[in-house]
Amino acid sequence: MRLDVRTVRLRLAEPLRISRSVTTERDAVHLSLGHRGLTGHGEAVSSVWLDLPTDRIRRSLDALRPALEAGPDPEQALADLRDGTAPYAALPAGVLAAVEAALLDLVGKRAGEPVHRLLGRAGPVAAATARTIGIDPPARAAVQAARLADAGFTVLKIKAGAADPGLDLARVQAVHEAAPDARLLLDPNGAWTPEQALRLLPAFAATGVEAVEQPIPPGRPDALAAVAERSPVPVIADEDAVGYEDACRLAGRVHGVNLKLAKCGGVHQVLRIVEALRGSGTELMLGCLAASSLGIAPAVHLADRARWLDLDGHLLLAHDPWQGIGGADGTVRTPDRAGLGVLPAPAAAPLPGQDAAPVTTGPRPVAGR
Repeated sequence: MRLDVRTVRLRLAEPLRISRSVTTERDAVHLSLGHRGLTGHGEAVSSVWLDLPTDRIRRSLDALRPALEAGPDPEQALADLRDGTAPYAALPAGVLAAVEAALLDLVGKRAGEPVHRLLGRAGPVAAATARTIGIDPPARAAVQAARLADAGFTVLKIKAGAADPGLDLARVQAVHEAAPDARLLLDPNGAWTPEQALRLLPAFAATGVEAVEQPIPPGRPDALAAVAERSPVPVIADEDAVGYEDACRLAGRVHGVNLKLAKCGGVHQVLRIVEALRGSGTELMLGCLAASSLGIAPAVHLADRARWLDLDGHLLLAHDPWQGIGGADGTVRTPDRAGLGVLPAPAAAPLPGQDAAPVTTGPRPVAGR
């Protein structure tokens, strides 16, 4: 196999404000694995929150290159990756997920099968995804909500954690009034104390919020479980549910865990966690970082395993360099093509002040979603 790597700057169409940061852009490291005339693709995005700057992604791929290129075939490489053998075991989770995605894409193309069939689902997958509304003034949030509802979105996720919780409540009320038929999720990104969460959540529940992600800061899973026990709406762990051990620790103690492939290590880890959660009462949410359709696609092939989907990272971009998983109408879908099913998108006209080919090889720290 041959490994090729390039870095592309992904710019958001609008800044996304959450309780801990504002995201305007991030780097995406695209990797391509060529073997006997076919190519598999994967993407790892930079993230301050995940301690994954661009240079660390590229160093990890450079270290992996000799073993990957010397391997006999992509099927064996995929088996070795899932067994956790060297050198895959040393990869950061986000890089591991990207390498796995490229191998799945390549193995699927070699087999003439889409990835969801490789994962045991005979038919295509289509599911409603949430669309995120950041910490914006209520009037602006209402305009966004109405526009998204008109486009077909039936689930809206509203960021919270403003200095004044009253503004959060006003934002949720404005969204509910603008899109009265939409299901509402709330995400403070750990901005509240346990006492605040229990005081505030009844008011949000009264406005139609059906679940809340990570209401308190991560690092105190017992406290999160205590909030979940008394919360009027389901509590979904996100920052407290990074990987397999975290999910097992929280099984049966919270209502859901938000798994992002970039934080847990990829498709095989999600499937492992799904089995560990089975029968516990804790359900699955599939989330993402701001990324291209290439970066989101592996999770879409798992979408029917989750109760909640938040796979809108590609919809936040000013230009998505890949296409094929839909989502603009509120539904993500697996394409009926071999592998991941995504294709390069037509080149976009450059934004003001942007080069026509936004490629870089150097690190650029950006805030993480």
